[in-house]
Amino acid sequence: MKVAILAGGLGTRLSEETTIKPKPMVEVGGKPMLWHIMNIYAYYGFTEFVIALGYKGEMIKDYFLNYHFHSCNLTIQLKTGNVSMHNGNGEDWIVHLLDTGTDTNTGGRVRQIADFIGNERFMLTYGDGVSNVNITQLIEFHSNQDKLVTITAVRPPARFGQMVIGDHRVTQFTEKPQIGEGWINGGFFVLEPGITKYIEGDSMAWEFDSLERIAADGQLAAYQHEDFWQCMDTLRDKRLLESLWHDGTAPWKIWK
Repeated sequence: MKVAILAGGLGTRLSEETTIKPKPMVEVGGKPMLWHIMNIYAYYGFTEFVIALGYKGEMIKDYFLNYHFHSCNLTIQLKTGNVSMHNGNGEDWIVHLLDTGTDTNTGGRVRQIADFIGNERFMLTYGDGVSNVNITQLIEFHSNQDKLVTITAVRPPARFGQMVIGDHRVTQFTEKPQIGEGWINGGFFVLEPGITKYIEGDSMAWEFDSLERIAADGQLAAYQHEDFWQCMDTLRDKRLLESLWHDGTAPWKIWK
């Protein structure tokens, strides 16, 4: 099963980084968010990716075109320009880079991905969110629901820390716990090819147009993930992910 990643948005709320690069290329621990997401799926054995490009998509192309060079030792003959590569340790992945248009909305990107993949089930997620969701269990859940789409529902991280107060004193303080009210769209979808009938053009939003209609038709299942999920919408989010990575406590790092 192929894994599709939406990587074409502008990322305006992270403008400190995204004025010069697409948001999926913003680094956490010296590696692009895109690399972290791909490693989550690869851990479960899914190593063929379709990446929907848009804003500054050429940077993502350059990253993967040079990926093998950056992951191995090189010997360069300066007179001839010949390059020999050895001791490479790059990941055994297949990556399809799909130009879906700078101005295309998320629904249009999903439609182009589905057309590219063809008549088969595939997975989809956003290029700015990581989680420790169990992909194997997610797929099993989807298979048992017999729906066109399964969405991973997550608890949003609380924006502020939580205090428990008793007798005018703080008895417990938790910094930004994962206990936000309600459930939100956490990405990590499983989709059947029939979803294309809900996407009429490039201007459609996957979230506000397609998913609302799919849900109204009773074809949207929710896999409820109670554990870690975090998007990278703002500089504060990036700093949080960086601190988790450097502390060695990043919950999404399930690979060796």
